[in-house]
Amino acid sequence: MIERKEYMDWLKRWQGQQLIKVVSGVRRCGKSTMFSMFKNELLKQGVTKEQIISINFEDIDYEDLTDYRTLYAYIKERLLADKMNYIFLDEIQHVVNFEKTVDSLFIKNNCDVYITGSNAYFMSGELATLLSGRYVELKMLPLSFKEFCGGLDEARQALTKAQKFNLYVQNGSFPYTLRLNNSSENTEYLRDIFNSILLKDVVARLKIGDVKTLENITKVLMDSIGSGISANKIANTLKSAGKSTDAKTVERYIRGLTDSLLMYEAPRYNIKGRQYLTTLSKYYTVDTGLRNLLVKKADTDIGHLLENIVYLELLRRCETVCVGKNDNSEVDFVTFNGEQTAYYQVAATTLAPETLKRELSAFKNIADNHPKYLLTLDEVFAEADYDGIKKLNVIDWLL
Repeated sequence: MIERKEYMDWLKRWQGQQLIKVVSGVRRCGKSTMFSMFKNELLKQGVTKEQIISINFEDIDYEDLTDYRTLYAYIKERLLADKMNYIFLDEIQHVVNFEKTVDSLFIKNNCDVYITGSNAYFMSGELATLLSGRYVELKMLPLSFKEFCGGLDEARQALTKAQKFNLYVQNGSFPYTLRLNNSSENTEYLRDIFNSILLKDVVARLKIGDVKTLENITKVLMDSIGSGISANKIANTLKSAGKSTDAKTVERYIRGLTDSLLMYEAPRYNIKGRQYLTTLSKYYTVDTGLRNLLVKKADTDIGHLLENIVYLELLRRCETVCVGKNDNSEVDFVTFNGEQTAYYQVAATTLAPETLKRELSAFKNIADNHPKYLLTLDEVFAEADYDGIKKLNVIDWLL
């Protein structure tokens, strides 16, 4: 299993505290595997197997437990009265009124409860309503580049950093892709993930009849990574291609795609005014492999893919990530971590003087002294300092 230290540390930090631990993330990003790794950690700590109750509701063996009363009776019968019981409920959305079971376990002093579930359900706000004030959430992503490198087999460990990064960009970051032997297997696997997300997390939940329009909107979003997007703009793009739909439908479908965690919205932030803007958000996909599956682009598209990867890495490291508006220019990303702010600009290369000048100009007129970073793939002149703006090699930064 691939070590995912940050997520493991989070589970350890909240272990034993009287809060429901919710793990969310796109399908097949490794939520169930994370549970398995944490259960092994508990056993290493001296927790006995009898103290661990684990149920995956996508396993037909547990189909009889999808009634919340039956589920509660099943768990209660197995609780050890004089010890802490660790309860793992995977894909909990299959249990109708599951919150009644979870709440009943939550109020017991000897129950430590961990759940995962359908992203569309978790992200819709319904979970916050059902478990308000009683849970903490771990938001999982597929593999970071560092985790990806750690999971490569012996033969591919010998590749250069640049070759590993190319593999990461092309094949994507879902953990199981590391087991696949060729590009056709990878393509088939990613197509299955995409279809599962679209049909189970978006179409079924929103009761969408026009799946083709949903697919077209998804492709437009993925094709427009790094560009400000509005529902009207997408509707007009589809209309010009002879695929008419209205802006309200586009907005509804985009919300379904972000609820499913297939796409992420990065809102714009006015740096001088210190306020969020409500228009022209940018959208990034959870995995570049899925984007490559849907959008066939030239090699010159590496800048957009690089921007997407940096955005996901910033999500892992920071509390808030948004796009910065600075007068008439934009900074790719502004991040907030408590009181800490930082600015990031991303480019494939800045070796050409005019390109360097353009990228540095994004930071112009930002009067504060918060850190400013320029991330590129340059190996020659990979690091530099331009009046406090630090240029770094993005691969080294990711690692």
